[in-house]
Amino acid sequence: MDFTWPAELEKLRLEAEEVAARATADLAVKEDSWINGYDREFSRELGERGWLGMTWPKQYGGHERTPLERFVVTEALIEAGAPIAASWFSDRQMGPSILAFGTEEQKQRFLPPMTRGEANWCIGMSEPDNGSDLAHLKTRATLDGDEFVVDGAKVWTSFAATADYMYLICRTDPDAPAHKGLSELIVPMDSPGIEVVPITDMTTNRHFCEVVLTGVRVPAGNLVGELNNSWKQTMGQLEHERGGIDRLVSNKALYRDALPFADTADERVRQDIASIETHYRIGRLMVLKGVLGQGIPGSSAITKTFGTEFEQRVADFVGRTLGPAATLWGRWARGMCYAPAYTIMGGTSNVLRGIMADRVLGLPREPQ
Repeated sequence: MDFTWPAELEKLRLEAEEVAARATADLAVKEDSWINGYDREFSRELGERGWLGMTWPKQYGGHERTPLERFVVTEALIEAGAPIAASWFSDRQMGPSILAFGTEEQKQRFLPPMTRGEANWCIGMSEPDNGSDLAHLKTRATLDGDEFVVDGAKVWTSFAATADYMYLICRTDPDAPAHKGLSELIVPMDSPGIEVVPITDMTTNRHFCEVVLTGVRVPAGNLVGELNNSWKQTMGQLEHERGGIDRLVSNKALYRDALPFADTADERVRQDIASIETHYRIGRLMVLKGVLGQGIPGSSAITKTFGTEFEQRVADFVGRTLGPAATLWGRWARGMCYAPAYTIMGGTSNVLRGIMADRVLGLPREPQ
């Protein structure tokens, strides 16, 4: 089978690699750039190049290019560690969600700034007492005339401190069953009543935040999709979040730069390298199946689990390769310390295995 790109995609790949190389030339840390590499100026450059909203309709600022073209660009940028975090959430899932469920007014208002790299978004999902268990979230939005009044708290909300908007999942019918009564709202982050507290993680990154919403008034016109019936919308959004190339190659730059230090005279090390290279290729094909619409329903849970558990293996390989040098604070140590996050953010591996068993394989549930 021929896995090489046709000429037009190969040209695009080379262009994206050149742009990424220039953007990362002075960066000390190149991995995990889609969540840690925050650079609004670079996002505006991506917008000028037409690399944001690549597959979206032109009437909303998009470029109507193919999913494969978007894949080629994003793979090259993330593998190299280009700082795309300021536009990644909106391009990966907020824009597609608004395209799928938003009103015409919402599409005209919110999508063009995304494609220009001018709007930064955060996602209000997880809560202090409900991480992966979204169905039991407690943040409440009560309709009051032509506005919703929102009260509650979100946590691990990346970029909340710098975001222009939050895409909020909230409970609008407290008497409905857990998976019912949920809605999605677009919340301007400059609204009165929003308090954002950045959280410093063990690698010194500060993109995580806790957000407290107290009496925040949101126009009713910012409701996305159906009132009290957003569960399927949110699950569709998570398909975008979990099944992309970012879940496979986040720390490939770390692996690439550690590889010259590997003792390839040792056959065990050669076996490790062969296994890693093989898994990169397998994972890439899994992502591509999703990109091409060939994945089975729920397959993003499989892709995300495979990719993020593999990324932890990559970090372990880097630690073994660098030895004592990996214990000194710096890029290598940071990569090892960050590794546990891969299988937590975006849904823990345990939760995703439950999704695979239930929704993909149709296995019987355990008795309540």
